[in-house]
Amino acid sequence: MLESLFTLFMLIVLQAVLGFDNLLYISLESKRAPEAERKRVRQLGIGIAIGLRIVLLFALLRVIDAAQSVFWEPHWEGVFIAHFNAHSLIVLFGGAFILYTATKEILHMIAMEDVDTGEGKNAASTARVVALIVLMNLVFSFDSILSAIALAGPDGEVIMSIAIVVSGVLMIVLAERVSTFLARNRMYEVLGLFILFIVGVMLVTEGGHLAHIELFGSEVMPMTKTTFYFVIAVLVLTDVVQTRYQKRLQRALEAQKGRPADGL
Repeated sequence: MLESLFTLFMLIVLQAVLGFDNLLYISLESKRAPEAERKRVRQLGIGIAIGLRIVLLFALLRVIDAAQSVFWEPHWEGVFIAHFNAHSLIVLFGGAFILYTATKEILHMIAMEDVDTGEGKNAASTARVVALIVLMNLVFSFDSILSAIALAGPDGEVIMSIAIVVSGVLMIVLAERVSTFLARNRMYEVLGLFILFIVGVMLVTEGGHLAHIELFGSEVMPMTKTTFYFVIAVLVLTDVVQTRYQKRLQRALEAQKGRPADGL
């Protein structure tokens, strides 16, 4: 009993740690929905994803070997070599889509003439945003479920299902708080988008490694979680330092403007 509780605790912690990038994506993607629908979009998207995660868990337990089986091996000696399986393709396409989303939003921020209030004509439909949240949640959950199977074993379906539900409820609560924070501090949206961009890079390199891709004779190596969190810490620290420096410069300029001219 005690061992099962410890395993459950470790699984919840694992889901929470691996779910950080997913949480950020949900918070940013939900902003595309009409403002009145955003909270419901987050809850509905995560709720559906929880159910599908459990389905995915039981499916992977039965077809895990098939998901790892290579079915396509393009070979261009010295240029491109790969051994694709279902797992690697899911991770690759998920990472590529996140890179596309983050890049598109960053370019939109640079190009827009007026500050977007989130209530513009380009707001996406509720159904589309929910579908994207569910889809990307499944992409993010693929590796976390495989890690959970490795930790709990193939006979730990019940414990893993409970951990998925608990982590999903926590994600709903935290997604609301992260979204509220971003709404009140819109300057951090840029930071969030660049973090999302790094998440895409991490998934693409991980998918490339799973497929054993070689480009011009060099194998694609995955970005580790340690490297990912280090890069995130550097981005956050840089943003904090830059913000404080800008505030000090602004105060210095205001003080300088308030001084009387020399000799007057």
